[in-house]
Amino acid sequence: MSDEKIHPNVAKVTDAARAAGFEIEVKKFPEGTKTAQDAATAIGVSVGQIVKSLVFGVDDEIVMALVSGSNQLDEKKLAAAAGGAKCKRVDADAVREATGFPIGGVPPFGHSTQLRVFVDPDLLQYDEVWAAAGTWNDNFGAAPADIVRVAGGVVTDLKR
Repeated sequence: MSDEKIHPNVAKVTDAARAAGFEIEVKKFPEGTKTAQDAATAIGVSVGQIVKSLVFGVDDEIVMALVSGSNQLDEKKLAAAAGGAKCKRVDADAVREATGFPIGGVPPFGHSTQLRVFVDPDLLQYDEVWAAAGTWNDNFGAAPADIVRVAGGVVTDLKR
């Protein structure tokens, strides 16, 4: 990717990866990768290889769940993993405030606030998974273990 056209959000993600000793190569998919299925189709991988970065409120804390594109998140399991009682979706403004990124482009790391991150173990079965890199059409591929490490993620069952 040439430096002249890097979106500021993409720069934040690549800088966060680099700070953790991890180089990522961001690829742009002009057709858009807002949903897991859109991303899988654009990238040419199975939907299970897409990392959904989901932001939820557990009690009074905003947390992130990294879930395989082929799975649904079980909100009760996320609440339990975070040590809370109630789990609920947060609106687009809360997502942007907590992460610094828009829904559909939220990466697994590089957020504007420190979030606890919980990871679907189904992602670990793949050699490579793909995650958003800050926009609706920028993504990067990586080994799941690298994403877990850089995100500071806790691997735990989250699947409905």
